[in-house]
Amino acid sequence: MYSKKNTPPGAQPAHFSDEIEGSAQGHRDGHGFVVRDDGEGDIYIPPNEMRAVLHKDRVRVRIVRQDRRGRPEGRVLEIIERPPQPIIGRLLQESGVWLVAPEDKRYGQDVLVPKGATGAARSGQVVVVELIEPPALFGQPVGRVTEVLGEVDDPGLEVEIAVRKYGVPHEFSAACLAQAKALPDKVRAQDKRRRVDLTDVPLVTIDGEDARDFDDAVYCEPARVGRSKGWRLLVAIADVSHYVETGSAIDVDAYDRATSVYFPRRVIPMLPEKLSNGLCSLNPEVERLCMVCDMLVTAKGQVHAYQFYPAVMYSHARFTYTEVAAILANTRGPEAGRRGERVRDLLNLHDVYRALLLARRERGAVDFESTETQIVCDENGRIEKIVPRTRNDAHRLIEEAMLAANVCSADFIAQGGQPGLFRVHEGPTPEKQEMLRGYLKSMAVGMTIGDDPRPAEFQAIAEATRDRPDAQQIHTMLLRSMQQAIYTPTNSGHFGLAFTAYTHFTSPIRRYPDLLVHRVIKAILCGTRYRLPVLPTPGEAQAKLAKRLAARGAAPGAGARKKIRRSW
Repeated sequence: MYSKKNTPPGAQPAHFSDEIEGSAQGHRDGHGFVVRDDGEGDIYIPPNEMRAVLHKDRVRVRIVRQDRRGRPEGRVLEIIERPPQPIIGRLLQESGVWLVAPEDKRYGQDVLVPKGATGAARSGQVVVVELIEPPALFGQPVGRVTEVLGEVDDPGLEVEIAVRKYGVPHEFSAACLAQAKALPDKVRAQDKRRRVDLTDVPLVTIDGEDARDFDDAVYCEPARVGRSKGWRLLVAIADVSHYVETGSAIDVDAYDRATSVYFPRRVIPMLPEKLSNGLCSLNPEVERLCMVCDMLVTAKGQVHAYQFYPAVMYSHARFTYTEVAAILANTRGPEAGRRGERVRDLLNLHDVYRALLLARRERGAVDFESTETQIVCDENGRIEKIVPRTRNDAHRLIEEAMLAANVCSADFIAQGGQPGLFRVHEGPTPEKQEMLRGYLKSMAVGMTIGDDPRPAEFQAIAEATRDRPDAQQIHTMLLRSMQQAIYTPTNSGHFGLAFTAYTHFTSPIRRYPDLLVHRVIKAILCGTRYRLPVLPTPGEAQAKLAKRLAARGAAPGAGARKKIRRSW
């Protein structure tokens, strides 16, 4: 947990009188560290100093000494900010005294609970506690129970703990729910105006067996591209932006959540269920509003032309990956027999997939064979086993279709000259390049990367080592040598996929960045300019935050200003 940066030659170590700000990180043994805002090495805080500090507190410290290894030790001068954070733990009674033993041992000390502040909780239950009095040098923190999560062995309890421990927003605001309730139950005639009618096009969805929201549908047919053969590929995506207006109550909650969060047997959606599983889900045999990326793809897998337009669609079937893979493997099998009308369409999708895959290999995109895992629960919701998730051609088919639509979206925004959100993945830094070269040499791989590495070099190493017993480890190191992909309005390409421009367009039900991309595309189509909502003044934001916290049973404290900066 401790990290220390070397002092540059000629530089002087931090003077003992320096006051330094940072974030406190507790340790289960009672001591802690301050992660400095300036990025320098962590400062050790002894147990006696940590008694008045909580894990995650923002503090100001002074370095008072250094140990024999040159590590700085600090004294806490001030707690600058104490973010409002619930503490989850087990309610216990010892010698007539109620206390909560935190589940996260980095908090370092138990929370005392007055006799009348236990609510309906019973001894041994897992609860959420809110602090009434902070810890002091000679006194433990005091709190009150605000929520009972259940018994320690209840199935699914680990999910409830994780949701609260990591601050996952899991309750929609009253305004959001009221707005969702007022939405229609189905597509109305007025919603179809100025939209292309695709209800006669046999678009289908292909998802996992346990999927509940369907935000993408596909269709493919042979087409002439110039004088050569090719395909017309349609990717239809749920038009969430039609129902979620910028700055509305639903939009504010969606922005706060940013994405849907998936747990075993439970999903915390970005949008209320009426939208995520209803109006915006491309359920079979019902009309739905959608945004369409309509592409002409050549035999070599190049997107020759594309267009975007709003449409109304009708999903002609809900397929699973397993079912589609079985049909593609045997067009005379029982699965194909049950879906006779759609088999030809699936074969067309498979043909265009193989062409897109050819183009992927030509441009040298990285394609590691990583193993995804799936958590299998029993009937009581307890984790039974963790098994590898098998990928087949149906998974890859949908993946390539979505990649093509995302690339067209990025190009459309760039050509439209409007600010937009790109998904950027930059190549490895010089430091990581050197680290990877050393690793490959130590593993006797016999291949390395150049001074200005290209994705094709990584792919070549992955393919050359695919059959080695340590292939998984090598591929992991190749992946870790790259930088993480980020969202940014500045397009600098996607290194791993070898695209000059890339964004996310295909999942607006569960990713807020995709919703923003939809809004920008619509603005370009309408000849207008998409603008973010007018930001509230600090006073207005403070008032809104206070109402939201009050509605959730939390009191706004010193951490309110930081929360406002995140939310607005």
